[in-house]
Amino acid sequence: MLDKLIISQLREIVGNKNVRLSDEDLTDYGMDRTTIWTADPSVVVLPGCVAEVQKVVIFANEYKLAIVPSGGRTGLSGGAVAKDGEIVVAMDRINQIFDFNKVDCIVSVGAGLITNKLQEFAAGQNLFYPVDFASSGSSQIGGNIATNAGGINVIRYGMTRQWVAGLVVVTGCGEILHLNKGLIKNNTGYDFRHLFIGSEGTLGLICEATIRLTRPKGASTVIVLGIDSFPIILEVLKAFSAEINLTAFEFFSQVALDKVINFQGHNAPFKTKAPFYALLEFESSEGSVLDTGLRLFDECMDKGWVLDGVMSQSLRQAESLWKLREDISETLWQYEPFKNDISVLMSRMPEFIKSVEIIIEQKYPYFELVWYGHIGDGNLHLNILKPENLTSAQFVERCSNFSKVLGELIAKYGGSVSAEHGVGLLKKDVLHYSRTEAEIKLMCEVKKVFDPNGILNPGKLID
Repeated sequence: MLDKLIISQLREIVGNKNVRLSDEDLTDYGMDRTTIWTADPSVVVLPGCVAEVQKVVIFANEYKLAIVPSGGRTGLSGGAVAKDGEIVVAMDRINQIFDFNKVDCIVSVGAGLITNKLQEFAAGQNLFYPVDFASSGSSQIGGNIATNAGGINVIRYGMTRQWVAGLVVVTGCGEILHLNKGLIKNNTGYDFRHLFIGSEGTLGLICEATIRLTRPKGASTVIVLGIDSFPIILEVLKAFSAEINLTAFEFFSQVALDKVINFQGHNAPFKTKAPFYALLEFESSEGSVLDTGLRLFDECMDKGWVLDGVMSQSLRQAESLWKLREDISETLWQYEPFKNDISVLMSRMPEFIKSVEIIIEQKYPYFELVWYGHIGDGNLHLNILKPENLTSAQFVERCSNFSKVLGELIAKYGGSVSAEHGVGLLKKDVLHYSRTEAEIKLMCEVKKVFDPNGILNPGKLID
């Protein structure tokens, strides 16, 4: 617990009501979606502007106090966990839409703005913010940027990084940086904007962002296909992507579908069951594109690649089909899943998945695996569900051992231990399977430049 003088000074900076000390607030703001650690921050502060963030950081440096940045706390790697008496700096109050430039199609927003609020604003301007995922109703823009969030539209629109035109950041030294200022072309040396994107709050606190918007998607068609083996999914992807600009290409297993149907009450897409399912989406406002999609559907069926399938005939049906994929993550939380967010080249996915399943069968036969992911961009979500006969501690220990085995396999296939969720606390010990010793050393040196006293999100990403 911080002494009364420090609490008093923090209240002077952000206001009395914006310093939170209740057990409920400490627990709420001290955790993300992981369940391995126990929240134990000393205090939660909610600054209302960039100047207040700067004052908090300068104050923390003076007293050598650690800071954990907090957004929507929807992360899955422990990046927003405050477990060692840190100050949680939550961006909830910096949630405004400051400026919109219709000519340049850019909008400046506070880091605390909820993702779907930005999506709604863009739609009101007849524009589109394409970064989208299951937690868009509670995640914040600053957190999305700090983890370079991906989601369901990456195959067409890219990661968060592609949409960040500028940032206002307070570094670990308390300096305010205005990065790029919305420019498309700015060839003036190092672009620190991209250094802060994906830095998980270890270099600075993202306070404001200038975001690019684009034209809205046209009317879309969704297809769900039941497929007998994973390698065939890639054949289907190649067939469709050769002729159609896909906006999404997702996959999930029968196990995942069963869990969602049982827990959410959704209807199965069709009567036939299949080991795997592919979900495709494409803009179909032009009749020729829809005709092409239907032809490709029929060709995949004729080749025996597809056991069964369905193509949406209305917006409502398209939304229902998407629910089968989007609701997987929420459904699995009741099983205390150990989540692995990994990526490999699409061409190596079938061999990689087969190798993982062999390891599980030989060494961890009591694990129940649930596969799903963004197959179109090489992102696999491997979820292990906790067996009822294991305590949470026993389960975490065995999963930690498996993570090392998985890390070695990921390294063998030239993949990444974190495709879109970040490293945080959860994956720091396996970072070396994706990054070389030289790279990690340089990361540490970069952190020293921006955060010389090591007060920002200590223990996350790197030591």
